[in-house]
Amino acid sequence: MNPSRIVEDAKKKFAGAIEHYHEQLKSIRTGRANAAMLDGVMIEAYGQQMPLNQVANVIAPEAQLLQITPFDPSNLQAIASAIRDNPNLGLNPSDDGRVVRLLIPPLTEERRREMVKQLSGKQEEAMIAIRNIRHEAMDAIDQAKKDKEIGEDDAKRLGSQVEDAVQKTRIDIEAASKVKEAEIMKV
Repeated sequence: MNPSRIVEDAKKKFAGAIEHYHEQLKSIRTGRANAAMLDGVMIEAYGQQMPLNQVANVIAPEAQLLQITPFDPSNLQAIASAIRDNPNLGLNPSDDGRVVRLLIPPLTEERRREMVKQLSGKQEEAMIAIRNIRHEAMDAIDQAKKDKEIGEDDAKRLGSQVEDAVQKTRIDIEAASKVKEAEIMKV
């Protein structure tokens, strides 16, 4: 591998880890209704598992309400049961034969603390991913040094560039976590 590409590849992987973390944050519930809360819900439709957004339109017409309109009305019961059976959501859908409505109850203090714990777990997963990317990059630098593709000074310079990228990524993730935690704890 080209030694100058090691840092660039690591930075791309860090950016991917941040993007993945932001996607995970969307699934954590705050006090407001958000269509992204249902992104992980899979529906049994047409004989196979499909993401909810492929079988229905999800909108948030009010701050505490989600409305799900299936593209095919025959999937209405499958959508309602998939949401009801999802333990991460803890929501009870109601349907009127055409749309499914989800009333998002205000979070209790206990539930908010559970959400913050869930947030901490996702943050730790992101940090582990970052450490793994850093480890791969440092191994690649060591291997390039061992293969005499780069000298000692270049290895140190590349290593410090990787460490700088790790610090920047860590700061970005911690900032996103603080913002999300503030959203969760806001009454």
